[in-house]
Amino acid sequence: MTSDRAPERAAVAPAVAGSPATPARTRREHHEEVVPFTAGDGRSLSLVHVWRSGPGAGSRGPILLVHGAGVRAEIFRAPVDRTIVDVLLDAGYDVWLEDWRASIEHEPNAWDLDQAAVHDHPEAVRTVCERTGATTLAAIVHCQGSTSFTLSAVAGLVPQVTTIVSNAVSLHPVVPGFSRFKLRALRPGLAPLTPYLNPAWGDDAPGVVAKTLVAGVRISHRECDNRVCRMVSFTYGSGRPALWAHEHLNGATHDWLRREFGHVPMSFFAQMDRCVRAGHLVSTGRFPALPADVAAQAPATDARFVLFAGADNRCFLPASQRRTYAFLDSHRPGHDALHVVPGYGHLDIFMGRDAARDVFPLMLAELEHEPQAGPSRSEPTSAV
Repeated sequence: MTSDRAPERAAVAPAVAGSPATPARTRREHHEEVVPFTAGDGRSLSLVHVWRSGPGAGSRGPILLVHGAGVRAEIFRAPVDRTIVDVLLDAGYDVWLEDWRASIEHEPNAWDLDQAAVHDHPEAVRTVCERTGATTLAAIVHCQGSTSFTLSAVAGLVPQVTTIVSNAVSLHPVVPGFSRFKLRALRPGLAPLTPYLNPAWGDDAPGVVAKTLVAGVRISHRECDNRVCRMVSFTYGSGRPALWAHEHLNGATHDWLRREFGHVPMSFFAQMDRCVRAGHLVSTGRFPALPADVAAQAPATDARFVLFAGADNRCFLPASQRRTYAFLDSHRPGHDALHVVPGYGHLDIFMGRDAARDVFPLMLAELEHEPQAGPSRSEPTSAV
């Protein structure tokens, strides 16, 4: 079942590999500045502040965008005609992109969700508020940026955030069967051999382990000629491909993404294995600020969650967001919302050639939502 505001499945033209990049307005009309900040444990991280001059610019206040694992903030600015950043700037938002410790802009490190939740996101939020003078802000969070940011929120560590638009997964990771097999059977064997997996090995595989993995993926994944795209599917999910539908990507994006993926530590996959087994996020226990069991208590935040899931997501199944919606709604009925978007998967929610038509208007409408009495405009939860 889908939200009553979700788009119908759209017919899209096939991608044309190697087509020239769209002359993105992101590079023609946006001003940007890299703003360093220091995480709570002393790690040097950064924000990318993007704004546009003109009447109404920034009038809606700041919004923070948080990427997933092993990518960077640029994942929100794919070479499409109109990115989520364009849409937000046009609507009057002051846009801040967080490169947290999972970003390929920073040195590879053995991060986990707890470190990001306790050290990274609260400091990023504080930095944005200090730089803008705002007392509140909204956030759009994706994948492991979403899980870690949601951990921060439910622990009460980011009280300045009033609306959280979460894509793919938040508190309840549910993955396909083959992904469970990789987490439980392949990961323990790989962990002693390599501290990281890296989809970029598809184009440049250093060492025996990387070359062996690439060779195996080359044999088992024949869905396209982009070797990084194929390695992404092995690293992150199940399917050919796993994180998007090829027909949703223009040729420029399909080529561009091969430079947008990097190291992901085995420490993260170990924690995600524990979370998938438990059916909800499980902290490492190292930080008293985080609840030991996120599902055992009401969230310590008044922020409104708007959960998005691609109906065809093969990284985290739509059941992930459905279960989180059910959890939130049990504690505060009618406060939050859920949208399951037909025809979309994981990252094509942001990178798809038609996402500006099919997805971004839903996100913008929810960001502008005024709380009302009565039932939420959300998808009824179904047991999966």
